[in-house]
Amino acid sequence: MQILPFFISGAEIAFIVFILVMVFGADKIPEIARGLGKGIRTVKDATNDIKSEITSNKEIGEMGGKNIKEEVDKVKQEIDEITGSISRKR
Repeated sequence: MQILPFFISGAEIAFIVFILVMVFGADKIPEIARGLGKGIRTVKDATNDIKSEITSNKEIGEMGGKNIKEEVDKVKQEIDEITGSISRKR
């Protein structure tokens, strides 16, 4: 017999529901569930926003890195063209 860490049987769920009804009353349970749903939705939306922000920044960073490398290569080439005609004596 394998015991799962978060496994709850039907009897345990019924007992939890019974305790919730006794503590909060039948009128408050839908409001509590609605509030929990809104909270979970808010966390999920925030998580998705963070993921999309990280993804967009990663794409911008990759593009920016390529642009910077191209600019550095252009400057190196210009310096080589300018200094190519100048010879140094050692």
